[in-house]
Amino acid sequence: MRTTITLDPDVRAAVERLRRERGVGLSEAVNELVRAGLAARRPRTAYRQRTAPIGLRIDVTNVAEALEQLDEPDRR
Repeated sequence: MRTTITLDPDVRAAVERLRRERGVGLSEAVNELVRAGLAARRPRTAYRQRTAPIGLRIDVTNVAEALEQLDEPDRR
């Protein structure tokens, strides 16, 4: 697939350095660098829900009542 791209100066330098070191063409150097970047993905960290005490115990079996309690003006 042919595609025109614009490389930032630091990326262009990395591509040129790889081309010189390995004696490969532009496409091969770009593909190799992209693959290396894709393989170096950082593992995802677990999502952590932050909570804060609101001083209220709510029975959530009745959702409408729970929402009504949370919407009371003196609870804000």
